[in-house]
Amino acid sequence: MYRLTLVADLALAVRDLRKSFRTPFARKKIEALRGVTFEVQKGHIFGFVGPNGAGKTTTIRTLMGLIKPTSGSATILGRTVPSRAARERVGFLPESPYFYDYLTVPELLDLVGRLFGIPGPERKKRADELIERVGLSRARTQNLKKFSKGMLQRAGLAQALMNDPELVVLDEPMSGLDPIGRKEVRDLILSLRDAGKTVFFSTHILSDVEAITDRVAIIARGQLQASGTPAELVAQSVQAVDITIRLTGEAGDLTAGADQVRRHEDELSLSLPASADVDAWLAKAHAAGAKVISVAPRHETLEARFLREVASAEAVP
Repeated sequence: MYRLTLVADLALAVRDLRKSFRTPFARKKIEALRGVTFEVQKGHIFGFVGPNGAGKTTTIRTLMGLIKPTSGSATILGRTVPSRAARERVGFLPESPYFYDYLTVPELLDLVGRLFGIPGPERKKRADELIERVGLSRARTQNLKKFSKGMLQRAGLAQALMNDPELVVLDEPMSGLDPIGRKEVRDLILSLRDAGKTVFFSTHILSDVEAITDRVAIIARGQLQASGTPAELVAQSVQAVDITIRLTGEAGDLTAGADQVRRHEDELSLSLPASADVDAWLAKAHAAGAKVISVAPRHETLEARFLREVASAEAVP
């Protein structure tokens, strides 16, 4: 069930998007997207998460007008996809971007600025700001041919921001980056949101999703499996209840059926399964003279939810 929002508040609206194609020789029909529907509100960071081959890149390429959907529809900032009007307000970084080897970063950004019709003085000023922003100031005179994969990714981020877009679409933006580089890209994405921009990015790095996104969608086998805030996705399933009590005597049968039992002097910590009657257990503990220190439900992690959703999708014939 998807909560529909006013179109004026949406940066992206995708409705029942489907894409199928046939393999070159066997002509076997492949359904890359099977009714994908989601919304991205303006000013949000939206994480699009899935394993390899899930349909992330196909969805993004469809939104960018690079491939035509079999059926369904999409709008970008209220403009129908594909259209030039929609693309003018978008910055896009594809997965594994390719740039002309013998250009420098300033030359690449100048080319992109020309394509967007940005006047010369403004073009140079914006290029210089972006080169500094993505950490390529020391490499501004080098040809892109000499760049590492991580450096090319930074150059790709700079060109995606050259037109000062309202919506930034990034396909695996942390790919090839070391931990410092990933942190810098996360900070950049957060700064874009602070500036009122909307960011839609695909990834399989769940720690990045938990750190910066407002909403997440999990896709597997071309279908959306779950969507919501990171907190909502992990709050829906309680794995266990962790309890700590202070004993006045022996634990007795309080540990029966419990997991991860630990006792240090008069303090007992244990985990009850999610199906346990916690109220009955606490009543028993009080009757034994124990003092309850803490009771906390333990929710599954986003990684566990992701793996569960993917496994469920893979189990369907």
